Amino acid sequence: MFDDEDLQEIRSGKADWDEESVQPTVERFGERKETFTTDTEGQTVDRLYTPADVADIDYDEDLGFPGEEPYTRGVYPTMYRGRLWTMRQYAGMGTARETNERFHYLLDEGQTGLSMAFDLPTQMGYDSDNAMAAGEVGKTGVAIDSLSDMETVFEGIPLDEVSTSMTINAPASVLLAMYIAVGDKQGVDREELRGTIQNDVLKEYIARNTYIYPPEPSMRIITDIFEFCAEEVPNFNTISISGYHVREAGSTAAQEIAFTLGNGIEYVEAAIEAGLDVDEFAPQLSFFFASYNNILEEVAKFRAARRMWYQIMEERFDAENPKSKQLKFHTQTAGSTLTAQQVENNVVRVAYQALAAVLGGTQSLHTNGKDEAVGLPTEESVRTALRTQQILAHESGAADTIDPLGGSYYVESLTDELEEEAFEILDRIDGKGGMLPAIEDQWVQREIQDVAFERQREQEEGERIIVGVNEYQVEEEDDVDIEEVDEALEAQQQETLAEVRDDRDDEAVEAKLDAVREAAREGENLMPYLIDAVKVYATTGEICDAMRDVFGEYQGGGI
Repeated sequence: MFDDEDLQEIRSGKADWDEESVQPTVERFGERKETFTTDTEGQTVDRLYTPADVADIDYDEDLGFPGEEPYTRGVYPTMYRGRLWTMRQYAGMGTARETNERFHYLLDEGQTGLSMAFDLPTQMGYDSDNAMAAGEVGKTGVAIDSLSDMETVFEGIPLDEVSTSMTINAPASVLLAMYIAVGDKQGVDREELRGTIQNDVLKEYIARNTYIYPPEPSMRIITDIFEFCAEEVPNFNTISISGYHVREAGSTAAQEIAFTLGNGIEYVEAAIEAGLDVDEFAPQLSFFFASYNNILEEVAKFRAARRMWYQIMEERFDAENPKSKQLKFHTQTAGSTLTAQQVENNVVRVAYQALAAVLGGTQSLHTNGKDEAVGLPTEESVRTALRTQQILAHESGAADTIDPLGGSYYVESLTDELEEEAFEILDRIDGKGGMLPAIEDQWVQREIQDVAFERQREQEEGERIIVGVNEYQVEEEDDVDIEEVDEALEAQQQETLAEVRDDRDDEAVEAKLDAVREAAREGENLMPYLIDAVKVYATTGEICDAMRDVFGEYQGGGI
């Protein structure tokens, strides 16, 4: 470490360097820009960083060792030297059968975890034959109308041998019930089920709008899942608190951290208020972040988020279990940075974003296909995206040492800056009474929109260069193969659903749906009743409608 005399000497030397070397050079040749900032212009980037910029860091308190508090350098002692991150490519292909085929393909190509995308009707709790589903069946992912579809998706895939992430929110309880039911039918002990449900409804009110119920019952369903899984499915992550969609909506890196952890605080408070012990459910919380183009900002963001969550759980919630204080997260490369122009450039963008996630210590990673700006990814682009991770893991050396950018004067300084700004935002959120009131009066949404507007202005005026879009264009673009959803798929899915309805015991279905309604009214934990309902092949829409009957439906426009 440097003492005060050393630091003063460094500061003096930097001043001399600036006067004698930098200024004459700048006066003669200039610099590319007057001011340099991070990717989202949250932090100013200085010309040079020295030990003087990190003089206040206490190694033990601020950094520590991997697997030890405050987890800045990673949540596991050996990180990727012990086991690589889970390579989890996001996939969902129209019908359950097509998705099953894509999952087998990905597993055969070396993917180590499954990630399931659902179509819009499923995300909104509608069956494929509902009028609201017209034209959307199978378009953004797989249609799951009943347990029969879920059984088909995982045909030939033992659930005790894979980890599955499901990007589902408002109807997450129903889809989790189906997953558990498939495991039961395969004879898999529930304690062996591994994976994650996104289950993050607060960010739906902020950024995505695929909500069903009003906030209060939505939070109740989430805490029911926490309680049930702590007892029955202890190795399944009960929520993936998502900053990804916040960032994709236009936020800065600091806002992504603050709004994500703010939502996390809201979920923890709701669970404690429901009578749950923090150390019983908190180890099953997980997070989901985006990874953007500025490698060093993203690495600092991940490190700051880990340290902040440790402080929040330690100081605000008095958590004692170390696992309750560890921020474990999945990362997806940034879909909004992909361009329809010169799609091959997206391979490079995705590779840099993946590198940032790995250098930042992610637990699992999805790399986008190069063609996702124009349509669903083809098998070829999915394979390239997966190979990007495999090359990163086995050829780049990035996974061979832990937190390799730790100790960088710039990265440590930027980690501190992001943490400071994110905590300032959290203080403002607390001043508004928490995330729910902050979302209710649209403050969170306005903060994100202001940043998004400014970024778009910069791009349109040429202040922000997007390669292939506003600079380095080509006159003729190469043709791009586009994965298309067969228009006949909707009718096929509706026929499959009709067959399920014809074959099931309707009286048993109605009895189980009535039981769901009664549990919803009486405040009982819903999960056992949902599992019973899916096992008699009550549909996604029917079960969600049973809960709509009790909870109502959120109409938007403020909470």
